[in-house]
Amino acid sequence: MYVILVYDIKVDDHGKRNLPRVHKICKKYLTHIQNSVFEGEITEGNLIQLKMELSKHVRKNEDSVIVFQSRDSRWLKKMFWGIEEDKTSRFI
Repeated sequence: MYVILVYDIKVDDHGKRNLPRVHKICKKYLTHIQNSVFEGEITEGNLIQLKMELSKHVRKNEDSVIVFQSRDSRWLKKMFWGIEEDKTSRFI
């Protein structure tokens, strides 16, 4: 499946420590495209694993994670308004 993941971590003392951890975990599974936004193909099993790893650092009453799911990336049309930084196309 194809997902877009967006997170918002409250930047207090605890959040400042968790923010880099959340970013690093998301980067293990998905492609970082902008600030707190990640996208990419992921299996159901890896999505469950991602959720479990994030649950250790995302506070239910302070932070949020939103995951948009689609069967395939071809069902989504991506438009850039402003600076176009398609980091998913920069493969070496």
